[in-house]
Amino acid sequence: MTSIKSVPSVSVTYAQNGGSTKSNELGMRAMQERAYEKRGEQYLLIKSPPASGKSRALMFIALDKLANQGISQAIVVVPEKSIGASFNDEPLSKFGFWADWQVAPKWNLCNSPGTDGGKVKSVTAFLESNDQILVCTHATFRFAVEKLGVEAFDDRLIAVDEFHHVSASEDSILGKQLNDFIARDRVHVVAMTGSYFRGDAVPILLPENEAKFDTITYTYYEQLNGYKYLKTLDIGYFFYSGSYADDILKVLDPNEKTILHIPNVNSRESTKDKHQEVEHIIDALGDWQGTDDATGFQLVKTPEGRVLKIADLVDDEAVKRDKVSSALKDPAQKNNRDHVDIIIALGMAKEGFDWIWCEHALTVGYRASLTEIVQIIGRATRDAEGKSRARFTNLIAEPDAAEAAVTEAVNDTLKAIAASLLMEQVLAPRFNFTPKSPKSGPVEGFDYGEGGYDPAKENVGFNEASGQFQIEIKGLAEPKSKEAERICQEDLNEVITAFVQDKTTIERGLFDEELVPEELTQVRMGKIVGAKFPELDAEDQEAVRQHAVAALNLTQKAKEVALSASDDAQVSGNTALIDGVRKFAMDVRELDIDLIDRINPFGEAYAILAKTMSEESLKQVAAVISAKKVQLSPEEARDLARRAAKFKQERGRLPDITSADAWEKKMAEGVAYLVRMKQEAANG
Repeated sequence: MTSIKSVPSVSVTYAQNGGSTKSNELGMRAMQERAYEKRGEQYLLIKSPPASGKSRALMFIALDKLANQGISQAIVVVPEKSIGASFNDEPLSKFGFWADWQVAPKWNLCNSPGTDGGKVKSVTAFLESNDQILVCTHATFRFAVEKLGVEAFDDRLIAVDEFHHVSASEDSILGKQLNDFIARDRVHVVAMTGSYFRGDAVPILLPENEAKFDTITYTYYEQLNGYKYLKTLDIGYFFYSGSYADDILKVLDPNEKTILHIPNVNSRESTKDKHQEVEHIIDALGDWQGTDDATGFQLVKTPEGRVLKIADLVDDEAVKRDKVSSALKDPAQKNNRDHVDIIIALGMAKEGFDWIWCEHALTVGYRASLTEIVQIIGRATRDAEGKSRARFTNLIAEPDAAEAAVTEAVNDTLKAIAASLLMEQVLAPRFNFTPKSPKSGPVEGFDYGEGGYDPAKENVGFNEASGQFQIEIKGLAEPKSKEAERICQEDLNEVITAFVQDKTTIERGLFDEELVPEELTQVRMGKIVGAKFPELDAEDQEAVRQHAVAALNLTQKAKEVALSASDDAQVSGNTALIDGVRKFAMDVRELDIDLIDRINPFGEAYAILAKTMSEESLKQVAAVISAKKVQLSPEEARDLARRAAKFKQERGRLPDITSADAWEKKMAEGVAYLVRMKQEAANG
């Protein structure tokens, strides 16, 4: 059998302190307890990873609202029928709570036959009844609101699961309806999402409505740090040439419990025959032994003599696929590690799919949505006995000779890198930045490393219990308004998502040899923050920009330190990212914002790309991007001129175009460009 290829990746190792899986006297885990403390808020947004217990958190909150807050009914809205099972009856009192969660069978519309539109009668009947809890799909709820109007839901709780499906776009009916509910201000809303971002440019809610929500954020770091068994999570990508099915065993280890998502039939990676791809994968794994009568799983004997049980969810025959799907959902097998070994899927086994034993989420082809990638990774991040390591691998086709295919391959490569950068950010501990000043001092509960807090330096403190950094940065701008403060605390990943997904930014960051990093960290990031938060004034926009750049670049420098200390290009050591941030801060003379702005955020991503892609393909990618190199635009020149004005304010002179400092020279070029434009306009 082919030897497993080591995929360059970030690998985050956690403390396994068991905190996120322990329950308090009311039967609540850490995230649920945090959410329950905010149960009195009218509008709640719970941002929490898959498997952290969002469904049960909602049960606790909803029961309190029904009993103590004047709410007559609770309506739970899920994106698809299968997720409705997450809200089945739960005997919460058995674990210490004062009530049980009970949904009458006729009011769980995810289990009832018929179309979403036809279920509106059931919603109407529920609203007229004395029963308290209804579960339905997003689609059923949309149809019901369209028919009955928002006022029919007054004095009720609307709980929206997988909230990232909603959008403020004019095309999103549910998004518009939620804005209407908030404008009327007669319902309570609990929104839940396992993603910290939508992954596109459209916000979930209008900014003025989002500001009304009280946010409970429970990070991936807190979740995984508090597990009992899972200790390490790897994120990586691997490039292949030819058919992916030929290379699959270089990254698919038959000894790992794996969910393999094959590519969409319309994607570049697909052979256009999904059934043949599945057969090819099964054939590569060993000799087919037939189908298990009870489960429908394919039985495959490996060269070592082990019989693998493979669930094929790609099969178009509904009877066969439904049999396999039912076997996977069998509650009697939930804790049976040997029930199945590999699941092969296309559109299934993503959001809401629960298989705690999954150790490897292997995805072939780029997924257009970063949110989808987070959901897929979430399949592997369940805690289970004997499961100490989990990983996500994105298998991507290398560029080939045809120009059109090269361009498409380049785009997929850049998107995969963007996804990897963002996941590194999501998995890292939380950053709290403060400006260094004479008044600065240690913050209680934070460990400042060997020697403790040093008043003469910029310090890096870490609180393992909360999974938070406290980092002092000289010259850092502080947010002034409450909204800017909220963004710096809660939404930096939204800003970083937009930045790493900006095509020009990532192309230049990876392949422009003449790049001055400040063109990205100051100009491009500044432009993105300005477009994303136009309601903030210039000072607050600059504060958000600095905080986002600091979070991204410190994660990247920490990864660089950790990787340089590792022989196999994988991060090692129990606290690699934490030690990496601390070591970087100690190694520089001063940790100031100018230094952070001078780091190319994509430098380490390029180093990994160079290790994983063939030299020839890397040259092709660089050639495609350099051929598109654009000259300075008037807008970028104006941005540079604004930075030049600030430079003059601080230094008493304009930037010099002959300066040895690349950033000073670039600002001077921006000023010269504008002068030239004015002269040309004056000369007609």
